[in-house]
Amino acid sequence: QVQLAESGGGLVQAGGSLRLSCTASGSIFRINAMGWYRQAPGKQRELVATITSGGSTNYADSAKGRFTISRDNAKNTVYLQMNSLKPEDTAVYYCNADIRRAGDTYALHYWGQGTQVTVSS
Repeated sequence: QVQLAESGGGLVQAGGSLRLSCTASGSIFRINAMGWYRQAPGKQRELVATITSGGSTNYADSAKGRFTISRDNAKNTVYLQMNSLKPEDTAVYYCNADIRRAGDTYALHYWGQGTQVTVSS
């Protein structure tokens, strides 16, 4: 069993910052790419940022210059530092990871339960 646990969401004023964390636990052999997605009310889930096991990153245009994704492979943890937050960043933020479990020969995608980020104007 593999689980992703997110933390760090909350309420912040426009222009403020938040740092999200997501830790994978369970019988893990290898974690490949990890990432953050978000879903605002009435909208589809969208990519925010991804990071490979080697540290290569990819950002949505809306996140470039404001958000930074990073990871600590020793802790099986991915972070999302969000600065200069805007009301339109309000959403549930989900962690995603491509994980190969111990004993398996393939990787599966796993999702966290989501953490609410609310940015007030």
